[in-house]
Amino acid sequence: MALTLYSAAVAPSPTDSVAIIGASGALGFGLAVRLGRAGVPVVIGSRDSARAQEAAKRAREAAPGGSFSGEQNSDAAAAAEVVILSVPFRNQSEILKNIRDSLRPDQLLIDATVPLAAAVSGRATRVLGVWQGSAAQVALEMVPEGVKVVSALHTVSAASLADLDHDLAQDVLVCGDLREDKRRAARLIERIDGLRCVDCGRLEMARVTESMTALMISINAKHKTHAGIRVTGLPDDRWE
Repeated sequence: MALTLYSAAVAPSPTDSVAIIGASGALGFGLAVRLGRAGVPVVIGSRDSARAQEAAKRAREAAPGGSFSGEQNSDAAAAAEVVILSVPFRNQSEILKNIRDSLRPDQLLIDATVPLAAAVSGRATRVLGVWQGSAAQVALEMVPEGVKVVSALHTVSAASLADLDHDLAQDVLVCGDLREDKRRAARLIERIDGLRCVDCGRLEMARVTESMTALMISINAKHKTHAGIRVTGLPDDRWE
């Protein structure tokens, strides 16, 4: 099966904001700061609006030129065309229920949830079996009809994202049922310098890419680093 490399040549309009649900956490906050620094207006969502506003304040301090605001989760989800869900697996279903009425057809949900065993007091280097196949497929079941769901960002180190001096130089594995949805996600993600998106197939493949988080945790713990993934041998041709 051929892998398709996405190009960021056609970037979204700088006025297109993104909502990051869970940006008070490590991965979500790193994404918020990196995207904000790249000129993307970011709405940080949290169950507690005060906590969201505090995270937005920290993001402005880390990336003074960025545009950040903090809202309660449902308001954040309603404020953007693209929503990144970056929350622990144990909170995924509850949060999706809470923001369901704020989601609308053709909105894009990028799910970065990982069913780590740590969600039930297990090891972070193990994953849980999910009846639907993956956390992303759980999200697809729960969102309103017409909302687009892709899976991405599972192998990117939260610590590397938060360190703005760190050269990322790594790939983001993207899964989804429609090419245009994956392309749309790639256009946003590739606004972050050093990230390159790779099409990994249909959403059902998220069961594999999600499990790679546990692998990267094990590698990084063993080698005391913040390694990422890089796929070699991809074609040079861009998205058509």
